[in-house]
Amino acid sequence: MVRFEESQKEPAFQGTGENTWDQNIRERGFILFENDTYYMWYTGYREMDSATMKLGLATSSDGINWKRYANNPLIDSLWVEDIIVVKSDSVYYMFAEGSGDIAHLLASTDKIHWKELGPLDIRHVDGSPLSKGAYGTPTAWVEDGIWYLLYERGDLGVWLATSSDLKTWTLKQDEPVLIPGPELYDKFGIAVNHVVKYNGLYYAYYHATAFKDWHEWSTCVAASTDLIHWTKFEANPILSENKSSSILVNDGPGYRLYTMHPSVRLHLPAK
Repeated sequence: MVRFEESQKEPAFQGTGENTWDQNIRERGFILFENDTYYMWYTGYREMDSATMKLGLATSSDGINWKRYANNPLIDSLWVEDIIVVKSDSVYYMFAEGSGDIAHLLASTDKIHWKELGPLDIRHVDGSPLSKGAYGTPTAWVEDGIWYLLYERGDLGVWLATSSDLKTWTLKQDEPVLIPGPELYDKFGIAVNHVVKYNGLYYAYYHATAFKDWHEWSTCVAASTDLIHWTKFEANPILSENKSSSILVNDGPGYRLYTMHPSVRLHLPAK
């Protein structure tokens, strides 16, 4: 769960580098392994039009060689980036950042056509709304009919909220559940990218920076028994050199780790 090594020197997936809508890719994409196929949703943008972040899809049979969906982008009229997809029953829910780093929710039944459900309504413990400002990198988990949402504000802390209807989210506590520091590797910024449960523990894979100007990010891990109290892995970071926005993918036999920013790189369990 914490020791991975890069499987190849070249990225598994990256922007086209040409004058296309996905000339570059950025932030967290998400990969789902289902019915012997890897589905990857990613955010693309063009240098000359960097204010527009569009959603694309690529598929693969091995998680290494990817084919872009012929009718990309899936959404070109709505800002969609920093995404995570959670399947519940027969519906796929996509949590994403929108314009202004405001988290919003989309839904699909076929992984291709997405319906916008609006910004997430997050409330303090007393029911009052959050103060104005960004709340992004939404990371969702569902268990026993309850949805859990981890999100950041300015990458300066991670908060936890829950919902039973995906409409209103209430904080478990008004204070963040994960904060930067005290060690240098995550002193100046953190955001959770993915949560998985393994052998009774929740593992949060998060990106962190040791630099005030955020010029480099790493991948780190924290563990918890309740999603509220977290213990950071003593050997963090587990990946550095700008390998961030990480997600863990269950490929059947085990897990593989992908870092998604600034390109998609595959990491397999270290031998």
